[in-house]
Parts: sequence; C-alpha cells; structure tokens
Amino acid sequence: MLYRKVAKPILFRMDPEQAHRLTVHGLGKAVRVPGVLPLMRSFWDVKDDPRLETELFGIRFRHPVGLAAGLDKDAVAVEGFASMGFSFLEVGTVTPVGQPGNDRPRLFRLPEDEALINRMGFNNEGAEAMAGRLARLQTRRAPIAVNIGKNKATPNEKAADDYRACLRALYPHGDFFVVNISSPNTPGLRQLQHGEELKALLRAVREEIAEQALKAGGRPKPIVVKIAPDMTEAEIEQTVGVLAEGGADGIIATNTTLSRDGLRSPNRTQEGGLSGRPLAARSTEVIRAIWRLTGGKLPIIGSGGIFDGRDAYDKIRAGASLVEIYTSLIYRGPGVVRRIVAELSELMARDGFRRIGDAVGADHR
Repeated sequence: MLYRKVAKPILFRMDPEQAHRLTVHGLGKAVRVPGVLPLMRSFWDVKDDPRLETELFGIRFRHPVGLAAGLDKDAVAVEGFASMGFSFLEVGTVTPVGQPGNDRPRLFRLPEDEALINRMGFNNEGAEAMAGRLARLQTRRAPIAVNIGKNKATPNEKAADDYRACLRALYPHGDFFVVNISSPNTPGLRQLQHGEELKALLRAVREEIAEQALKAGGRPKPIVVKIAPDMTEAEIEQTVGVLAEGGADGIIATNTTLSRDGLRSPNRTQEGGLSGRPLAARSTEVIRAIWRLTGGKLPIIGSGGIFDGRDAYDKIRAGASLVEIYTSLIYRGPGVVRRIVAELSELMARDGFRRIGDAVGADHR
C-alpha cells in the first residue's frame, strides 16, 4: 500500500534510469543505518515454509522466487534486496572492465503493458569493483548468482577471455554463475548462443571454473546459461543440445525479447529488450520446450513476466525449479515477493502437492 500510494507515484514521475539508480543506491546506503534491516524484514520478508524449500545445484533455497539480473548491476544493495524476501539474488551483468553502456535515454516504462524496454548495454563498474563489494558483505541471507558478460569492445572470437576474466575475479564471491549470451543490447552477443561458438565458449567457461575450484579446494561451482526468447524451435533445440552435452548445470529461460506484439504504450517503438507482462507466455513456452528436449534432466530457472503466484506456478509446472522477477518489482513494489510466495503455497496445496519440487514439470506428466 505504501509503495503504491506514495513511493511509486514519486518514482514514476522521475526519469526511469534516475529512479532506478536512486532506488538501488539509496537501498544500499539505507541498510547501513542501525535498525533498518530488521525493519525491512518485518515489512517484506517471507516466512519460512518447509513445503516451499527446494535444493538445486547443491544449494538450498528457502522458496523458488529470486531477483533477476539487471536491477543490481554492481551488487550495491545485496543486503537490502535479501531483506525483501528473495530466496536468491542474481547480480550483474558484470564485465571484466567497467563500461558506461549505451547512450541515454536507454530505459523506458510501458505502464499500459506493465513492461519495460531497456538498451542499457551492460553498464557496470567492472568485475573487480563487484568483487570488492561482495567481499565486504557482513552477512549472506540468500545465495548469490553472478551474471557475467563480455565488454562491448571485445570481439566474439575473444569473448571467452572476458568470461574467464570475470570468473577469476568473482569466483570466491558467487554461489553460482550465469553466462549471459542473450542480451539484445550488446552487438553480436546473441550469436554466441549457437553452434561452434557456444561450444567453444562453454568449454572455456567450464575449464576456468575447474581451475578456480582447484585453487579454492572445493567442488566446481554451478554454471547456468541465460538464453533469449526469440529463437526458433530449431534454434532452441540446437542450443539446448549444446548446453546439455557441454556440461552446463542449468538454463535461465529467458532474457528480454525484441518482439513488440500486442503492445499499447507509446514507448513500444523504442529499441532494446522488452521485459514484463508481455513476455510471460513466451518465456513459459521456452521453459516447456527445454523440459521436453531434456526430459527434465537439465534444471531450469524461469524468468519473464512473473507478476503473481499464478505466473510463477505456470513456469514451475512447465519445468522451472526456480523463478525470478524484476519488472513486477518496479510496478508492484517490494511486497510482491511475499504475495507471490503466498499464492504459490495456496496453488500447490490446491493441486495436492506436498512439496514445491513435486510441481516442477507437472504439466508434462
């Protein structure tokens, strides 16, 4: 109520990127004030429910709902977002060297469609800056996924060097890693999703993970790959085949879309990746396709258009073990996590599932 009546009207009168920065950096500073974190948790944290607990990649998650990449690009507000009830946080996309991203304006609201369009272009402070912030965290209330990418100036034939550099800098600080090869805002990046380029990149990433694990003295940390929703069925089949054979631990489906079908907002003509409500059906279709292609053996994290428990549940029944949100947080506020989790619990109980894992892929049985 407070967000809808007070905060949102103020933020939505501001430039979208200015509001984004004010919110994230303000949150990062606010948590340093004594008493703020417990207060946030009292408002927004999710109560533990053993029925919603799940384990994936050897990591325990309190419930299936996490924060998608793009909101906290530089890991400046990890403690604050963790206190909003998210079960995991995906930070980034981060590149080896900091870069300014694309020219402004580059972030647009589509209120009529409950959507956003961004062409940010991996603006971030670089891997070393993120590593320093994560190293200074006092507590970790939720697992952290680090989303890694390549610098804009790096040609595709040298992209693997950038992903390896990110892993070298950030390996001690992430619980698992996300290879972003599907943003539409870095020229040529999506070409890495296919064929020999994908095979070579995945091989290089796995080699670096193994090297870092050997140095750290533990098991290799999981690596998942984030794919685009705009591939054909044949392209999805090829990409999923390469990932399964190449040793990826999972897939995030999906990144933002270039499609503009059915949009009403005046900003629908802006270039960039579309997120939010219009992406819901397509991302679920991709999840369903991945499950069919792999027989449910390759874990899936569902992302795209999740605004309520029903949206999350659709993706879980289609095959997602975890889901993540971003745009609905902008439109609905921090209370959205608690509402989604509560509705998930109700839907699971209605259908007779004793644990949320029993619902994963239920549409295929």
